[in-house]
Amino acid sequence: MNEHVLGSAFGRARVAEMREMLAETASAADDAPRGLPGCFYNDEAFFNHECRTVLHQGWHCVGRADEFAEQGDYLTLNLLGEPLIIVRDGDEIVALSNVCQHRGMPLAEGQGNASRFVCRYHAWAYGTDGALLRAPRMKNDGFDPKKCKLGRFHCVQRFGFVYVCLADDAPDIDTELADLSALIGRYEPEEYSIVHAATEVWNCNWKALVENFMEGYHLSVVHPQTLHGYTPTGLSRKGPKGAGFTSYFANYPDNIPPRGDGAPGLDAEWKHRSTLFATFPCQVVSIAASLLVSLSIRPLTPTSIEVRWTMSVFGDSLDGDTVNQRIALWEDVNQEDREKLEMMQTALGSVHAKGGPLAGEDYEGTVKDFLHWLSRRDAEFE
Repeated sequence: MNEHVLGSAFGRARVAEMREMLAETASAADDAPRGLPGCFYNDEAFFNHECRTVLHQGWHCVGRADEFAEQGDYLTLNLLGEPLIIVRDGDEIVALSNVCQHRGMPLAEGQGNASRFVCRYHAWAYGTDGALLRAPRMKNDGFDPKKCKLGRFHCVQRFGFVYVCLADDAPDIDTELADLSALIGRYEPEEYSIVHAATEVWNCNWKALVENFMEGYHLSVVHPQTLHGYTPTGLSRKGPKGAGFTSYFANYPDNIPPRGDGAPGLDAEWKHRSTLFATFPCQVVSIAASLLVSLSIRPLTPTSIEVRWTMSVFGDSLDGDTVNQRIALWEDVNQEDREKLEMMQTALGSVHAKGGPLAGEDYEGTVKDFLHWLSRRDAEFE
């Protein structure tokens, strides 16, 4: 009992100390930014704090809207410990609790299409709106079917993505992503169609992947064969930021041909780059004229994440062979990043992992944006 109390007190003190460290790191001079110390990537108490606060209050991408094109199309997932069913219900895509209101059994698994969700334990059945349709042999004076509807979470669509927030009072996503449309709207992201999806577990902290994906400093070093040829580090340029996002441009060398025509509103400059952006806390995206790749990061533990990545193409701009080549390329890119992040994770527990200086604005300015966002959002919680 005493050890438990002392441990809890120690945990609270540790979180308070780290919150001060976060605010101090984020407030560094603009011309002398620094990264976070290693403890922020492996401390269990601070991870639990993040799950209760910035992660619980955040909007999380759970898929592409065209994955739910038909009535009853659904996808199940676990987000911060909440089992969810994302399903098309008439004109809406909704996020339902994947927990039977009888004894708590999960109702569905995987991805598919269903007219109703039937519990495999006692055959309670629910509609795609979450309403209880049938509870066989249920005779109980306190039983009210209307009170046994599946729970719902906030669910919206933006830019062809589906976002979910677990909080009772969700932040205004349009405030969070204000000005993102001005950045990516010319690509017409709603018009991209999904061609591939895969889910993997990576042994690293969730922040490490956000930071890695969102900086061009590593491109030529980590991806010499896969990315350096058409998105070299030296051509990376910082892009706009907003309340809940940041971005950079991975520009192509002059000798690289455009990678598809894409939307009518794209001029030659925009066809000659990939635009990378993060919607905080846990989505990172690369969009180009013909291709859109999104990674949805689901924190599992301080040192592990589930990564669901999707690839979508604009119209019929890419043939089947080219699509397969792009999938293979991104599999290699993800593997290269994963290897580096998992190696780094093992070293972040060192007392000498104190958080080093960040490179210039074009190379790691997005990491600075992320740390500023994390500190601002964390400060909202007491």
